[in-house]
Amino acid sequence: MFEDWRHRRAAARVKSGDGRPLKPFRWWQQFSRSLFHLRTGEGTDYAVDVRLWGDKTTGEVKADLYRDGRHHAVAKLPAVFPVDGGTIEVAVSRAGLKRCHHVTAAGEQQLVPDPKSAEGRRARLDRDHPAASRALGHLSVALLVIGVALLVLQVAEPISRIPPIAENIGIFTSPLHLPLWLNTTLTIGAALASTERALRMRHHWLLDGAGS
Repeated sequence: MFEDWRHRRAAARVKSGDGRPLKPFRWWQQFSRSLFHLRTGEGTDYAVDVRLWGDKTTGEVKADLYRDGRHHAVAKLPAVFPVDGGTIEVAVSRAGLKRCHHVTAAGEQQLVPDPKSAEGRRARLDRDHPAASRALGHLSVALLVIGVALLVLQVAEPISRIPPIAENIGIFTSPLHLPLWLNTTLTIGAALASTERALRMRHHWLLDGAGS
């Protein structure tokens, strides 16, 4: 029931487009823009364009929907766009897109990333070098697990010093005290890991929420 309400609320945010043409993806937009494509069975070409750094004036992150190369609709994220045979659902995390799918009564499929985009380049690595791609994916998960574990240890000690908790449970002393350089390195590694997973639209509320 809550999902239905959220779906209707997202669909209600959709506004009509202004008909401008879709701009091609440029090499310098690797981490500021996501561009995905869909060609439906009816022969319609859709494109979803997201500027990840937000609007220059308001800072809001929006998704622009193009139909056959022309601006068709726009909505704040998360967005649900009505299209031929279903909807296109778009959602974002702090690290990048976490959802860009065509949803129909038969199921759902992820849209295809533009080959020039960071997502497209990551997809090409997965296609051309699957072993290296899997290794990179495992490394990302490992870095995020380490990041979450360190965060729990760092947060547990000050929380345990709150008087009611300290009186009933005792004070927890973290067994790890990392040097600043290592803590900084692991923090950067976790952020990069979340970004790598976002390029594949992999998202876990705990791992990627803590790492991004």
